[in-house]
Order: sequence, then C-alpha cells, then structure tokens
Amino acid sequence: MTISPFILVGILSTGLLGGCRTQTASFSPQESTKYSIESSGKFARLDVATQTSIICTGLQERLNEAGHLAVVANVKNREHREIQVRVRCVFKDADGFTTRDETAWQLITLGDEGTEAVRFAASNLLAKKYTVLVRSP
Repeated sequence: MTISPFILVGILSTGLLGGCRTQTASFSPQESTKYSIESSGKFARLDVATQTSIICTGLQERLNEAGHLAVVANVKNREHREIQVRVRCVFKDADGFTTRDETAWQLITLGDEGTEAVRFAASNLLAKKYTVLVRSP
C-alpha cells in the first residue's frame, strides 16, 4: 500500500498546523463583585447618588435576648466629602415576604470616606431575613 505524496503532505501539514494553534481568548476581568453584599439582596441602594457614593462593608446578624433578629450594617462613604443618607431595614419571613416590620428611616452623616455601624432589630419573631435600604435624604 502506497500513499500519495500529496496526501502524506496534507496529513502532516494538518497535524503540524493543528498543534501550533494558539488560543486568543479575550481578557475578561474578574467578577470581584459577583458575591458581594450588594448582590446578596440584603443591602440595596435606592437612587443614583447612593449607588455611586455608598457601599456596605459588612453585615452582621444575630438573635437578641428576646429571640428577635438583630442586624448591624456597616455603611461606608466612598466620597472624599461628608454626605448624609437615610437608612432603614425591612424584615422578612423565611420565604422572603415582608412581615410588615420596617424600621423608621435613620438619617446618618458619613464623614470623608467614613463608615458608620447602623443597628436594627426586628419587633417580632417572624423575621428571618432582611434587606437594609439606603437612599439620599
């Protein structure tokens, strides 16, 4: 059995060129905010001003002495100036529906790149989840 020189050259060149192929995947930045507090549904910025100026650097949740859900939100100013925002917490049941337990809006003043720990406590035992809301005054 003899192989035509043209077929042999075709097979060899295909193998060689296939092995020299390079991948040209485009650069895609890491999604560092994929699992951030903001994407968890536990912290929401309600307007454009707070979306650019405010971040949440941490959420702590525990049960207080009465067995009610208590939350501490660390609200941080990203601006190089003092700003004021209003913050509140909406408590929800285990299925994510409101328990009609919402705190009053608190006005807080955040200094130049300052952080404030804002505390909330549910008024009933139904609260298992929550969302901290922040908006401009």
